[in-house]
Amino acid sequence: METPLNRNSPLDPSTPSGTRSAYQVGPRHLAGDDGHLYDVVADTLAGLGWTSLAIVRGRQEPDEAPEDRQVLRSTVLHISPDTLRWAQWMLPDEPFHLGDLPIAWQISARRDGTTPLAQWSAYFTLDVPGEVLADFLLALDARDDPTAAYTGPGLVLDAVTAHGWLRDVDRPDAGAADPTFTSHLSLGEVPPLIQDADPRVLAVEADETGPAGWQAWAQPARGAPFLWAASFGAGVPHDLVAVFAASLSSTVPVLRRVLPESTRDRLLRAPAG
Repeated sequence: METPLNRNSPLDPSTPSGTRSAYQVGPRHLAGDDGHLYDVVADTLAGLGWTSLAIVRGRQEPDEAPEDRQVLRSTVLHISPDTLRWAQWMLPDEPFHLGDLPIAWQISARRDGTTPLAQWSAYFTLDVPGEVLADFLLALDARDDPTAAYTGPGLVLDAVTAHGWLRDVDRPDAGAADPTFTSHLSLGEVPPLIQDADPRVLAVEADETGPAGWQAWAQPARGAPFLWAASFGAGVPHDLVAVFAASLSSTVPVLRRVLPESTRDRLLRAPAG
């Protein structure tokens, strides 16, 4: 039996049945992914003409019928028409973690087709709002060169401060948070396993600081589990991170039927329609 690709797949018995009430909710950065992060991103990529490929690994015993084969892991890879950018749904494939949360999507890009290696990658856990990832992917798809750096890091902080976020007092050029200090955006050394083609990443000694990349996360209360986390390799162009930041901090409400338990009481909501 194949592993469901979406945590809320119709094949998943944990999926609640019945029709849920729909709400317009905000702030967006605390609204979660509505339980449909795979669907939102996959639909966006399909609309852009990206090709989806199922990657299945399994085990088949000798003399076993094909229909009895055990599927161990399955995932989906989406590739742009020029093959320079791709997105992988990682949840079914033993992903590593950010902030103790499993990575759901890995998005990567390369400069040209002469190498199979990504120039940069970005990683997103569940409950990153689907609208934010969709905006990030639309901007990535629109770029002629998905790896070129056109702007500096200031553009990222400008994107969130324009929506009322506050710059970090101690690091005003490298960090910001929403007015409730629940969601954060920071430029600093990337966590372990965050891939990047910059050779300096591989040459960093234990007592040295590596190249800086953007991190973002939401933590409903000090010491509480994270709601979501995102990490951008040092090579991710700042203007793409700025698109993510602007969408994340947007004051435009989003449609939700499933509200995160940890932020339910922090959300403003009105019946949709």
